[in-house]
Amino acid sequence: MRLAFCGNDNASAYNISAGVLRNVCFVDALNLVPHVFLLFITFPILFIGWGSQSSKVQIHHNTWLHFPGHNLRWILTFTLLFVHVCEIAEGIVSDTQMKSRHLHLFLPAIMGFVAATVSIVYYHNIETSNFPKLLLALFLYWIMAFVTKTIKLVRYCQDGVPFSQLRFCITGIMVILYGLLMAVEINVIRVRRYVFFMNPQKVKPPEDLQDLGVRFLQPFVNLLSKATYWWMNTLIISAHKKPVDLKAIGKLPIAMRALTNYVCLKEAYEEQKKKVADQPNRSPSIWLAMYSAFGRPILLSSTFRYLADLLGFAGPLCISGIVQGFQNTTNNTNTTEKLKDPSNSYLSSEEFLRNVYVLAVLLFLALILQRTFLQASYYVTTETGINLRGALLAMIYNKILRLSTSNLSMGEMTLGQINNLVAIETNQLMWFLFLCPNLWAMPVQIIMGVILLYNLLGVSALVGAAVIVLLAPIQYFIATKLAEAQKSTLDYSTERLKKTNEILKGIKLLKLYAWEHIFCTSVEETRMKELTSLKTFALHTSLSIFMNAAIPIAAVLATFVTYAYTNDKPLQPAQAFASLSLFHILVTPLFLLSTVVRFAVKAIVSVQKLNEFLLSDEIGDDSWRGGDSSVAYESCKKHTGLVTNGYFSWGSGLATLSNINIRIPTGQMTMIVGQVGCGKSSLLLAILGEMQTLEGKVHWSKMCDREMNTEGYFSVNETEPSFEASRSRNRYSVAYAAQKPWLLNATVEENIIFGSPFNKQRYKAVTDACSLQPDIDLLPFGDQTEIGERGINLSGGQRQRICVARALYQNTNIVFLDDPFSALDIHLSDHLMQEGILKFLQEDKRTLVLVTHKLQYLPHADWIIAMKDGMVLREGTLKDIQNKDVELYEHWKTLMNRQDQELEKDMDADQTTLERKTLRRAMYPRESKSQLEDEDEEEEEEEDEDDNMSTVLRLRTKMPWRTCWRYLTSGGFFLLFLMIFSKLLKHSVIVAIDYWLATWTSMDNENELRNAADAKNTKTYHVAVFSILSGAGIVLCLITSLTVEWMGLTAAKNLHHNLLNKIILGPIRFFDMTPLGLILNRFSADTNIIDQHIPPTLESLTRSTLLCLSAIGMISYATPWFLVALVPLGIAFYFIQKYFRVASKDLQELDDSTQLPLLCHFSETAEGLTTIRAFRHEARFKQRMLELTDTNNIAYLFLSAANRWLEVRTDYLGACIVLTAAVTSITEGPNSGLVGLGLLYALTITNYLNWVVRNLADLEVQMGAVKKVHSFLNMESENYDGYLDSSQVPKDWPQEGEIKIENLCVRYENNLKPVLKHVKAYIKPGQKVGICGRTGSGKSSLSLAFFRMVDIFDGRIVIDGIDISKLPLHTLRSRLSIILQDPILFSGSIRFNLDPECKCTDDRLWEALEIAQLKNMVKSLPGGLDAMVTEGGENFSVGQRQLFCLARAFVRKSSILIMDEATASIDMATENILQKVVMTAFADRTVVTIAHRVHTILTADLVIVMKRGNILEYDTPENLLSQEDGIFASFVRADM
Repeated sequence: MRLAFCGNDNASAYNISAGVLRNVCFVDALNLVPHVFLLFITFPILFIGWGSQSSKVQIHHNTWLHFPGHNLRWILTFTLLFVHVCEIAEGIVSDTQMKSRHLHLFLPAIMGFVAATVSIVYYHNIETSNFPKLLLALFLYWIMAFVTKTIKLVRYCQDGVPFSQLRFCITGIMVILYGLLMAVEINVIRVRRYVFFMNPQKVKPPEDLQDLGVRFLQPFVNLLSKATYWWMNTLIISAHKKPVDLKAIGKLPIAMRALTNYVCLKEAYEEQKKKVADQPNRSPSIWLAMYSAFGRPILLSSTFRYLADLLGFAGPLCISGIVQGFQNTTNNTNTTEKLKDPSNSYLSSEEFLRNVYVLAVLLFLALILQRTFLQASYYVTTETGINLRGALLAMIYNKILRLSTSNLSMGEMTLGQINNLVAIETNQLMWFLFLCPNLWAMPVQIIMGVILLYNLLGVSALVGAAVIVLLAPIQYFIATKLAEAQKSTLDYSTERLKKTNEILKGIKLLKLYAWEHIFCTSVEETRMKELTSLKTFALHTSLSIFMNAAIPIAAVLATFVTYAYTNDKPLQPAQAFASLSLFHILVTPLFLLSTVVRFAVKAIVSVQKLNEFLLSDEIGDDSWRGGDSSVAYESCKKHTGLVTNGYFSWGSGLATLSNINIRIPTGQMTMIVGQVGCGKSSLLLAILGEMQTLEGKVHWSKMCDREMNTEGYFSVNETEPSFEASRSRNRYSVAYAAQKPWLLNATVEENIIFGSPFNKQRYKAVTDACSLQPDIDLLPFGDQTEIGERGINLSGGQRQRICVARALYQNTNIVFLDDPFSALDIHLSDHLMQEGILKFLQEDKRTLVLVTHKLQYLPHADWIIAMKDGMVLREGTLKDIQNKDVELYEHWKTLMNRQDQELEKDMDADQTTLERKTLRRAMYPRESKSQLEDEDEEEEEEEDEDDNMSTVLRLRTKMPWRTCWRYLTSGGFFLLFLMIFSKLLKHSVIVAIDYWLATWTSMDNENELRNAADAKNTKTYHVAVFSILSGAGIVLCLITSLTVEWMGLTAAKNLHHNLLNKIILGPIRFFDMTPLGLILNRFSADTNIIDQHIPPTLESLTRSTLLCLSAIGMISYATPWFLVALVPLGIAFYFIQKYFRVASKDLQELDDSTQLPLLCHFSETAEGLTTIRAFRHEARFKQRMLELTDTNNIAYLFLSAANRWLEVRTDYLGACIVLTAAVTSITEGPNSGLVGLGLLYALTITNYLNWVVRNLADLEVQMGAVKKVHSFLNMESENYDGYLDSSQVPKDWPQEGEIKIENLCVRYENNLKPVLKHVKAYIKPGQKVGICGRTGSGKSSLSLAFFRMVDIFDGRIVIDGIDISKLPLHTLRSRLSIILQDPILFSGSIRFNLDPECKCTDDRLWEALEIAQLKNMVKSLPGGLDAMVTEGGENFSVGQRQLFCLARAFVRKSSILIMDEATASIDMATENILQKVVMTAFADRTVVTIAHRVHTILTADLVIVMKRGNILEYDTPENLLSQEDGIFASFVRADM
């Protein structure tokens, strides 16, 4: 057939006798002209432009949209493209009905499509390079196109073409579109004046785009890039080469920053406050405030959502049309269609839409649009949710900074509540916002779905819908149960963690006493409880999954069975598959509805909590700190502060402090003394304005002394600190060190300088005054070490000294120190008093107010305020008080004397050395890196060594299959097999159900012709099989969901059990080398992931993967040609998931790692409120909070943008699959049933493809936890079995207590140097032996060798004739006793602490307590032996704890006792008790003392002096002392 533009079957085609414009063909040719014109003009410009693109200045301006009407232009162009597609399709369909080809029907439309595409590409390039003059070409094009189309339209009107004809409608729409585009172009000229005007408009890019730090470009890119997240490509591809870090994601755009949104929300909230100001019982509505601040984007998102939902119904409708059309064509193949007359080649819309290929293309376009709108809706809600969260966090934070202290101390607002507000309530609201559009979109979706179903199937559709609606409440019920189970699980796991933490802290003691199994069982018990509640959790999860899968099956079953028996007409494939597809659409909103309702309820509760918090009491205005109050100039010279007639309360209305009249002299030291609880600290806080003033006044003078002129003392304008203010900021603040030390999560240096400029000299002076240097030297990174909650744990004294250092370092005139000596020992207190307070502060002439119990410092005070029961007892200098109140002075004197005696006693009790020891022990692990990585990680390390890019890339993109396999097998092979088998069976049955439906409906059509009886039988047969299959499917859904959860639980149980046992049996060296936090993390975060997160992810992953695979299999079965098209799609999918997984993992980690600092900052601020306010650092802390919030928000935004990036791409791939499936099945399909089936499955793929990738990415992150746990499972355990059986060891061994040490060599690990070298010693039964030597001489190693805690690689220790290396470890350790240097107590009763094995009688325990001088104290406690010990024994003093340890050693009647520097942490009095006890109670036992101070072993029978692992001196103390030049003698001299 020859081609001709106007067709060659019509003689009048080229006839122009009636006038050129009356010829249809000529008008069509005329329509080609504008398109060709545009292509000719723009191509050269585009190529030249692209050539010179490289020379363009590379800033973000290439994403900058300069021209007005930008979005409108894109929307119009896309509409135009769609209409062009319709025009092409219409032309081609008309053409197929002619005898010969008529190119004029579709060629102009194709050219129009190309031209429209070129126009938008051209426009985009001009816009990004900002060349407005070139837009003239487009302007001309729009005019020409408009004119030619109008001519065509007029021509149709003259010919009287009716409006119902499709071609007429298309032409009309195009005229309107070209007209609108022309208007947009004119508008650009009007605004930018680039032509026809003298002075063109100058433009500047928005602030965000000038800032190179802003990398989040979603708001700034063009519409296409916005819809497809094209701008994310660079980030996602670069993630492959190097990990995404905070620098790569940059800053938030201004409009999304927390500050911007806070201002919005705050204004809206203030509006609401004004509205309810005159109605005292109504509180302002946060809901309305949120709506007025963030309402518009929510409406936008809901609009997108509605559009997406409506387009979603195109799927079932098109399926129905295609199957129907296919059926008709197959039935009508015998009747040939009549060909149309070329002069009347018009199609009506109905005829057009009856064409199956047209429907396939429409389905494709509808899917693409639906997915684009859906993702846009998700994105807008996410962004709004993040903005809202930022605003709420800022609001909460500002409120925290203004909370009245009484609120916090009276317990109206606990720290826990504040943390919940930040961590939970704001997130609840954010999540509610994410799900919010669903609330009003879902009902519409459900109603539409039911109407369509009713149209398809009549009454029987309502039966199916009823099944779904009736089962939905069960979902809600299950969801609430899930939440409850999760809560109880959380309680148990907290308890389990507490116990695990105790075990790890006291692991050395547990091992030495062979008690590890007792404690291990206690953890296992809690774990069993936790697992029980996890079981209910798992059961409900699997029920929920089961409901999800089973309800559609049940609904379909009910519907089709009803239909079969109520209708005479057989079921058509078109009806069957369209309704199946509709059921799939209906089920989703009904399930989500239960979730959304639950979130809505939670959100309402959250808002109530927020409102209560925002309306709680605030601190009074402290304008008096500005020194505005008029106090006579004279007194002001001398006094910084005056309090006249003050009554202050902590918010209960009762005065805590009453009738206070005091003065604080400027530049001098004022001391406040008095008994515990008499209101000393309260007085400080009252002066700082933290208490409620009931009456009276606090005056702060203007600074009249020093070089300060008469500026107000405390009045800084907080909003904009001018340079002047910031320079002299320190005058307005008080350096305050609270009684309870408060540290930031920051380095030591940042804690001390606290936002002031760093001055090396001053810093050094302060750290020396507080004797911090030795502690800093112990830290792994010196003063750059992180301390605080997440950092290294310091002891109380160290924390307190850092806080005092902070107060001293600040350059303020006033310093308030609240009991700075409480946690310090005597040496440090004196040093701090002399160096820090008397020298450093007094030299600076700073005003100091000091609260203290140490009366020996009173003589240093310039002014003393004595308090009693909330009143001022006396005020004046020490001389005044001595003269006026002799009684008080005498009372003080006796107290001073007593303190001085304690002083002498205390001289040795050097608590600081102990603290430093503990610190060194905590730090020690960091020096050597743990050798626990499993072989994988070691391989990785080696591979990293040769760090060529490819290796790293391979590791970053590799799925951890090996770890997955380990996880799956740890649940047991039987369960694994059961899971795989039931999964495959379930999916086969589900496919079988649909396949059966396809054959049944196709058969029915062929059976129509047979007799009635036959038809009835086949119907019964079909219905029966269908019901059986559906029933089987429902049962299998339940079985699979249960097996997955069951397998996950078993795996979790085994992994935790193995981990705990492995850790408990690990060598002590492991605990010295691995930081405690690291081990705890395995038990907390990682175990939680294994318990709760992996099973659902695994379930979802297997389900979506199998669904996709069964769908592809089904389509390929129906039309094998589909496989050919699948290859390129498969390749695309592989690359998308590969790139996404890597980026997603990094962004997930960033999101997690930026969340913690934010939460910590909130809890820190709430704890240190008084300090922050005294220092006047609110503005700095607010700034920090905003930065942390923005950092976390940008990470979250990028994560959600990456998810959108993935979903858009997989959705488009899904749409392509639908298109190929539709086209191949229409051309090749065997019968209409299979065509419907293929299309139905192709539609489900679009929903599940992105779940496959998302779940893969999640699983990869979660498998990290399994890998970490496994790395601990590969470590060596201690060797617990000996050569002798425990039955072969005599019951009462060791009876005598005779010890022979023969040629002993000891090392900590087989690759380390020996710490003891060939030590020989003999200790007679009952001897008291002292071992001394400098630090590191091997004293402690020797004591550990008795218990085989270290590696004895040569020589032996023989106790009572048995070589200890032959004994089982448990037997050996349970027969000896030891008192350790640090006293360790566990939470539980006193009885449990003395005898966890419950072997002894009460009399024996009381006897032990009496020996340890604790009997009276324990008797006075409520419950006696059953009195509780808090965690770590915090409710007893250090000395008492050490005595408990002594009692514990005594309870175990062992003939050998080893004391490892046991007196290091106690005062002289306690030490004397200990020595007496050892001499009397242990008179008949062998006692080996490792001495810290030599005088403790002067009474021993034998002294061993060690140095570097060797014994230097070995004799009685008398003999050793007689050797003048001996080492022991020199030790004793030094100790005197």
